[in-house]
Formats: sequence, structure tokens, C-alpha cells
Amino acid sequence: MVDGLMRGSAGSRGDATQPAGRFARSASALVRGLGALGRASTYLRWVYLLLGAALVLAFVLVDSALGALAQDLDLPAVLSGIVIAILVVGPPIAVGTLPAVREVEGIAVESLLGVRFEERPLGPARTWPQRRRTSTWFCLHLVTGGVVGTVSTIVVGIGAVLLAAPFRSPGRHELVPDLSYEIRGNWTDLWMPVAALVGIVGLFYLSAAVGALLVYLAPRVLGPTPAERIELLERRTATLAERNRLARELHDSVGHALSLVTIQAAAARRVLASDPEFAETALAAMEESARSALADLDHVLGLLRDDRRPGTETAPQATLADLSRLVEATRAGGITVDVHSEGDLTQLPAAVSREAYRIVQEGLTNAIRHAGRPAGELTVDLSIRLDTSGLRLELTNPVSGSSDHSGGGRGLAGIRERVAVLRGTVEAGLDGNLWRLAVTLPVAVTTKG
Repeated sequence: MVDGLMRGSAGSRGDATQPAGRFARSASALVRGLGALGRASTYLRWVYLLLGAALVLAFVLVDSALGALAQDLDLPAVLSGIVIAILVVGPPIAVGTLPAVREVEGIAVESLLGVRFEERPLGPARTWPQRRRTSTWFCLHLVTGGVVGTVSTIVVGIGAVLLAAPFRSPGRHELVPDLSYEIRGNWTDLWMPVAALVGIVGLFYLSAAVGALLVYLAPRVLGPTPAERIELLERRTATLAERNRLARELHDSVGHALSLVTIQAAAARRVLASDPEFAETALAAMEESARSALADLDHVLGLLRDDRRPGTETAPQATLADLSRLVEATRAGGITVDVHSEGDLTQLPAAVSREAYRIVQEGLTNAIRHAGRPAGELTVDLSIRLDTSGLRLELTNPVSGSSDHSGGGRGLAGIRERVAVLRGTVEAGLDGNLWRLAVTLPVAVTTKG
């Protein structure tokens, strides 16, 4: 019995809470609904639909003139109906296929409906599938705009009259031709301004709902198709890859040159009084490094501006044939570079030779920046070997306790990207008190034994 009473009591509480829950949900929905009137997007959507209504009016004027002309031809009723239907439907469809319509509609949809397309800005229609979808969207804009524009004209026109009704003299007044309303001069006349306000609020809710439908459809109709998205992603990927390549070129060439200039300037300053000859050599090397960096920078900036002339080089083309100049420039800063080379490097494909040069350049730059030793105490061992197994590059240099070699910088990341493209391998890290960078690149060459 007690259990029954407890269950009954719990059930009573559940019954009592259900109306409260329904009331809370209803109140929440009402608040959300009223919130639509306070959002700018509601009124921007209304403006977009009114633009469609204005376009409808323009087409109506044109169709009226053409329809009158068709009636003057005294065609049979069926044929006249077909001609009128073509005149009504044909012009919007034809206008919608114009390439610029997609671009104009895209701007209006982004600014007034708040839609963000994957392709920004939305360009003109370049293919017939795009033109067909744009024409479909344009006709949809006209239909929805015509409906909302007609409702807006009715609601605003009649609403203005009803809002002013309580301030007019009692009696019967004409609302529209063949439709009148009566003012009694008492509180019962309040239904007219209330009805006008309800109509205006309903108009904006209608605009918000139709606008929400257009927001949902816009990316699917105006936006790119799956095939176009793939093409867009491919273009973006190619652009990103090109930018990454340019960033590597700037980092490797200009970064290396600036590191050398810093080292060479420090070396020249230290021995300016005691060894003027060495100081002069270092200053000459600084001049050469700076000139080389400017040339590389000019190549890359020209590529970014896309103003290069046909037939001109678009990127620095240094190869392992220029290695001696790189080594001498590094030595001019007081750094000892021991080079050990095996194999005929002239057999290397040009692409592999260029990438190998950049890898060596970045390896020397890392040694200069991160070894934690003065330039006069820094020795870098460079080994280059080319045989039937491929090209192997190895750079080692001693490091001190203050070294900040971490393997996470952009330089090593650039090396790994270059090596990955050539399907090689990279090893970089501490080997006792030495920092070691070893790169192996598979090369299809036959070396002379």
C-alpha cells in the first residue's frame, strides 16, 4: 500500500511537471521566434527578396510589351498561349545563362544572405553546367522575390492605412476599390492597427523563412559541383605547393647568405687591425654573398609577382657544380670546411643536383647557426659520394652544450620535403658530441669504376 501511495505521489509530481515543461519549451520557442525580429539577417534577406521582386517587375514590363505585340499578330489561341508562355519564361532563363549573372548573384548572396562559398569570390559562369545552375538560381530568386514582393506590397500598403485608422474620423472609408472599412470611433477600432502589426511581423517571418531556404540552397545551386570542388582543391594544392617551394628557396638561399654575412662580418671585425688581408677577404666574401642573396630574392619575388618575361629563369638554378663557390664563401667567415667527394657528379640529373646543392647549403647554415661555437673554432666535414647505390650526402660538425639543434626548425623540414620528393631518406641528430646530417638520394646513373 505504501509503495502504491509512493508511486501515486511520484506520478502526480510527473503530471504536474509535464505542463510546466511544455510551457517552458513553448516559451523558449517563442523567445527564439521573437529573436528573429532582432537579427539583421532577417531584414537583409528581405532586401535580397525585394531585389528579386524589382527584377520581376522589369520582366513584367518587357513581357507586357511583347505580349501586346503578340496579340496584334492575331494568332490562334493555342499558339498565342505558347508564345506568351515563351515570352514569360524565356527571358529570365536566357538572362540567367549570362556568365556575369553568377558573379553578381554571388556578391548579393554573400553580402545579403551571409552565405560563404568555397570559391571566393564566386566568378562568372565558365561552363554550361554552371550556366544552367545559375539560370535555375536566378529563376528561383525571381519566383521567391515575386511572392515576397507581392506580399510586402499588400501588407505595407494596407498596413499603413490600418495603422492610421484610429486617427481618422468615424464613418466608412475605402481601403481598396470595392473594399471598405468602418471606423466607429471607440476602442473596437484597435483591431485594425493590431492586424497591421501582425501582418508586418508575419511578413518578416516569411522573409526569414524563405531566406533560410535560399541560404540552404545557394551553395548547392550556385556553388561548385563535386567535380569542380576537386578541381578547386587541386588548384589550391598546386598554389600551396608552389608557395612552400618559394618559402624553401628563400629560407635556403637568402637565409644561408645572411648567416654567412653575419659570420664574415664578425670575423672581419675581429681581425681588422691584426690581419687586414683576411679582413679584406671576408669583406669581399660578404659582398659576394649579399649579391647572390639579392639575385635569389629577385628570382623569387619575380615569381610571386608573376611579372617575369618569357624565357627568363624563374628560380635560382645553383647545382653541385657551384659547390666550390659555396664552400669558399663559408670558409671566408673563418669556418673550416673539409670536403670529401667521390664519383662523377656531372652524371647527376639536373633536378637532383639542384636539390642536393640546397641540402648542402641548408646543412652548412644549420652548422653556422646552431653549433654553439665561434666561427674560428667550427669545423664542418662534408662528404659527397656517388655510386651505383645513389647519391649520399653527409655533414658533421661538433656541437657544444649551448647548441640548440632540435630537429624541429624550418630548415630540416625543408630538407625532408626535398628528399621526400626525390624518394630518398634523411637522418639527422646527435651522434656523441657531433651533429650529423645524412641524406641518401636514389639516382639512376652508372658510375665509372
